[in-house]
Amino acid sequence: MGGAAHLVKRFFGSVPIGPSAADRAWADEVLLDGERDVWRKMSRADRRHAAGVARRVEVALGHEATRPVLAAALLHDCGKTVSGLGTYGRVIATLSGKMAGSDQAVAWTETSGFTRRVGLYLEHPRLGAELLGLAGSAPLTVAWTAEHHLPPDRWTVPLAIGEALKAADDD
Repeated sequence: MGGAAHLVKRFFGSVPIGPSAADRAWADEVLLDGERDVWRKMSRADRRHAAGVARRVEVALGHEATRPVLAAALLHDCGKTVSGLGTYGRVIATLSGKMAGSDQAVAWTETSGFTRRVGLYLEHPRLGAELLGLAGSAPLTVAWTAEHHLPPDRWTVPLAIGEALKAADDD
């Protein structure tokens, strides 16, 4: 899906409706105790999106959709919680990041106020990986969270798994 179309779909998918009861129960079964704590801090819309990603990954990979792979799908955006931004703030952050570039995004994390929150949002892959490392997640789960916005040649996860995770996230 193209960049703008993906953003529009994500914007309209950000209504504050959480995952279904079945998806919440399934996520609780898949995730480790520390991961469950991280999952519950994610917004309802992010958890609904992540559950959809995980369900698509489960179908795409079959028996290769191991617990760490499903946890990666469920938690890949967990670093967004650090910024505390809502839907409109995230739109501004995304557009600002596209215009300013990644070096500026990192610099913004060293500022204060809304600009810092924008920088933290743009750094969500790195911050999420740190959260999951502290939560005791498997190396693959941590790696995918850190790498999910990188090009495939920079992934450390197996290519087939990364491709399935990326395709499910972009759907």
